[in-house]
Amino acid sequence: MEKRSGTTEIATFGTGCFWDSEAAFRRVEGVTDTRVGFMGGETSDPTYEEVCSDTTGHVEVVQVVFDPSKVAYSALLDVFWSVVDAASHELIPDGKVNQYRPVIFFHSREQEAAARASMKIRQRLKDPRFPWVIEISPVSKFYEADEHHQQFYEKCGRGYAAVPRYYE
Repeated sequence: MEKRSGTTEIATFGTGCFWDSEAAFRRVEGVTDTRVGFMGGETSDPTYEEVCSDTTGHVEVVQVVFDPSKVAYSALLDVFWSVVDAASHELIPDGKVNQYRPVIFFHSREQEAAARASMKIRQRLKDPRFPWVIEISPVSKFYEADEHHQQFYEKCGRGYAAVPRYYE
């Protein structure tokens, strides 16, 4: 999935459960493909069960392939902000890192700048009583989740009706 053509780019987001975020991103016009998996940890080729144990350091992510002539990266950031719970993901007991922590993984300096600018705007709008724990990090190796996790809502028969309409 790391391949890009001249007409598509890749964005990677950790928003919590990758099933929910993938479903939201798949609804966006200009998104041409999505894959769910894991990123940001120390273990090579982790399984879903290993990631769920909170011992690998990985985050559940969705990689989004998009056509920037049809949807701007900033619009994908809007989807990220609509699905992420930026205040609830702290370190879990024993200093382990939660697989659901919110992360924007950037693939270019332009994506990094856009992510930081977007977060700065959102921070001004947030309730100061709830601290945010959001990472903005360079992309690292993507480990694709098993096939049964891909487009989960479509496969389980709930379709997108199970996911609120965050962005269209």
